[in-house]
Amino acid sequence: MEVIKKYFSDLNEDQLKRFEQLGPLVEEWNKKINLISRKDTENLYTHHILHSLSIFRFIQFSPLSSVLDLGTGGGFPGIPLAIAMPDVKFTLIDARAKKIMAVENICAELGIENVRAMHSRVEDLEGKYDFVVSRAVASLDQLCRWSQRLISQEEFNPLPNGLICLKGGDLKKEVKSMNKRFYLEKKPLSTWFSEEYFNEKYLLYLQL
Repeated sequence: MEVIKKYFSDLNEDQLKRFEQLGPLVEEWNKKINLISRKDTENLYTHHILHSLSIFRFIQFSPLSSVLDLGTGGGFPGIPLAIAMPDVKFTLIDARAKKIMAVENICAELGIENVRAMHSRVEDLEGKYDFVVSRAVASLDQLCRWSQRLISQEEFNPLPNGLICLKGGDLKKEVKSMNKRFYLEKKPLSTWFSEEYFNEKYLLYLQL
């Protein structure tokens, strides 16, 4: 929890309380359903919660924005972002019903009211969103194919609507394979966070 306070000192007491409660809740559900690697629970706040909040460091969505978390798994990055931005509407989807059940229960326990969790494949999803966010779900070109039809043309955010994804490792091939008509911005997370874990982690922002 200290690592969250270290980088986000302007969070209010209610937000800090929810972040404090989030870790134990994820750990509790992780014993029943594999939300994250069980070997990784001791690094939950750095590897999952802080990692998710790198999107909050990159952009603070305008109030009433609609954001889709594609392939949310155990609720990352959607739940941490929803805590940090309570005036933004988040839709969290995953094809695995058990994970969505866990996400719904965690949000209910924390009193998070700006999250809608849905058991759905992205191919079956309807509606429009200002941004799609994702964390290590699929290749960049696949994420773009899934996201393109879901991005709203109405814009009122600090940046044009698009896809924001978190990825790690050598991304040269993925980036090179992208359609050149898409604007792509790549941010090393080590720009914001000093922990060694973030040395080869990146945020990719694409205007689709």
